[in-house]
Amino acid sequence: MSDNNSRRRFLVGAAGAAAAPAVAGLVGPVGSAQAADRSAGNGAPAAEVTTLDGRRRLGRLKVSSIGLGCQTMPGNLYGPVSSRADMIKIIRTAVDQGVTLFDTAEFYGPFESERIVGEALRPVRDKVVIASKFGWNIDPDTGQQSPGQPLNSQPRHIKRAVDGMLRRLRTDHIDLLFQHRVDPAVPIEDVAGTVKDLIKAGKVRHWGLSEPGPQTVRRAHAVHPLAAIQNEYNLLWRGPEQQILPLCEELGIGFVCWAPLSYGFTTGTINPYTRFTEGDFRAVVPRNSPENMTANMPVVQLLSDWAVRKGATPGQLSLAWLQAQKPWIVPIPTATRTSHLLENIGTEEFAFTAAELREFTTALDAIQIHGERLPAPVLALSGVEAPLP
Repeated sequence: MSDNNSRRRFLVGAAGAAAAPAVAGLVGPVGSAQAADRSAGNGAPAAEVTTLDGRRRLGRLKVSSIGLGCQTMPGNLYGPVSSRADMIKIIRTAVDQGVTLFDTAEFYGPFESERIVGEALRPVRDKVVIASKFGWNIDPDTGQQSPGQPLNSQPRHIKRAVDGMLRRLRTDHIDLLFQHRVDPAVPIEDVAGTVKDLIKAGKVRHWGLSEPGPQTVRRAHAVHPLAAIQNEYNLLWRGPEQQILPLCEELGIGFVCWAPLSYGFTTGTINPYTRFTEGDFRAVVPRNSPENMTANMPVVQLLSDWAVRKGATPGQLSLAWLQAQKPWIVPIPTATRTSHLLENIGTEEFAFTAAELREFTTALDAIQIHGERLPAPVLALSGVEAPLP
C-alpha cells in the first residue's frame, strides 16, 4: 500500500475520531484535552506529514498557502502552553514543512510572541515572511497598556512601535506590517503616510489593515497600496463576503483569515459540554456559550459527514473551504501542538471540486449561526472608519 493511501486511511479514521465526540457530546474540558495530547506526544508518523508546496500572493508578496498564527504561543490567550522551547520548535517545524508566513503582533503577550518568533526564525530569516501589527496603546518600552484610549496610531507612536518590533524580531525589516485596529482618532492618511516613510527607510516591505471599515481601505490604498487585509473569516463568520472580499478583489489586495477554525469549533473537538480553562479567551466569546454551541452543532455535523466522504479531518475541510473562495486568501491557523500544525499543513492534499464546493456551501448557507463572534467591547473595534484629515 502506498504512503498516500496509508495516510488517507489514517485521516478517515482521524476525521471520524475528531467528529464523533463532538456529535456525541463526549469531549471533556479543553485543558484536559491539552494535557492528554502532551502526554501522548506531539509528533505524527512521517507518512502522515505533507510538505506545504502551494504558494499564494498577498498583493505583490508571495507566501505559503497556509500561514502560522503565533498569537497563542505566549500562553495567555487560549491558556498555558507546554513551554516556550516547544513553541520555538513548532515554528521551526513549520518552516521545515514549507510554511513561509508567520503572523504575530506587539499585542500578543505583549511582546512575547514577537520574541518567540524572532528567536525561532532568525536562522532562516531570508526564507520567511514575518507579519506583525501595531496600533494598541502599549508603551513600546514596558509593554504596559495605557488606561483610557485602547488604541494609538499616532505617527510618532507607530515609529517607536516598529523599532521595538525590529529588536524583538531580531531583524532589520518587517515583511508585512498591519495596523491592528483602525484608530478612530487618527486619519488613515496619517497612518498610511507614516508606513510609507517606514517602507522608504527599509524597515517595512508591505503593509495592511486588520478589521477595517471599507472606506478606510480605499483611502489607505490610495496613499500606499495595501498588500493584505486581515479579518476573521471562517465557517461560522462570513461577514467579509459582504464588502471586504469584493473590495480586495477590486483593488488587488490579498486577504489573511484569522481564526480560520472558529477558535477550534470547526475542528470537531468542541461541543456544548466543553468548558474552557481559566484564562482562556474563548470562555468570554458569546458564540461559545453552551446554548449557542448547541445551536451551531449542525456545522460540525456537516463537516463530520464531509470529512468521511473526503478522507480528511473537519479542520482540514474548514481550511480548504476558505482557500477555495479566492486564490488570494491565506488562512493563518494557530498551533501550539505539533500534531495540530501537521494536520493543518495536510490540507494541501484536499480540495473541493466545483460541484462539491457548491454542494457544501449550499448546505452551509442553510445553517443559521448563533452568537456574536467576539465580546462587545472587542467587536466595537471592528469595521471602524478612520476620521477624515
